[in-house]
Amino acid sequence: MAYAAGFPSFEGNPVPRTILAESQIHPTVREKIANYRSDTVKAVQAAVAANAIVVVGMRMNPFPKKARNALDAAGLAYEYLEYGSYLSEWRRRLALKMWTGWPTFPMVFVKGVLIGGADDVARLIASGEIPSKK
Repeated sequence: MAYAAGFPSFEGNPVPRTILAESQIHPTVREKIANYRSDTVKAVQAAVAANAIVVVGMRMNPFPKKARNALDAAGLAYEYLEYGSYLSEWRRRLALKMWTGWPTFPMVFVKGVLIGGADDVARLIASGEIPSKK
């Protein structure tokens, strides 16, 4: 990952928020940060590596269902991972938010790239950037 003007960069486009520099994290807590709920992050990474489309969601939230409905309507296969509800498993979801920098659910990955949430996947299907199978 390249750094430009204090911002992490993805292919020359700065990520719109700063991430605390490693030099600003005390050595005694670096491992705790690096390993926080790493099993959850590794499970999502494995799903993203094994599937063309992955939707990560949670119960009781209507937006993961909205993303899945858009993919279903387009005839696109996907893997769905669900991590709790508003009342449970928030720590697992927090680890995913820390890993991706994405603040909400769902998290939709297409060919290994986080594309955003429900509205984003619907917009990309409508534009043809994610080709429909129907």
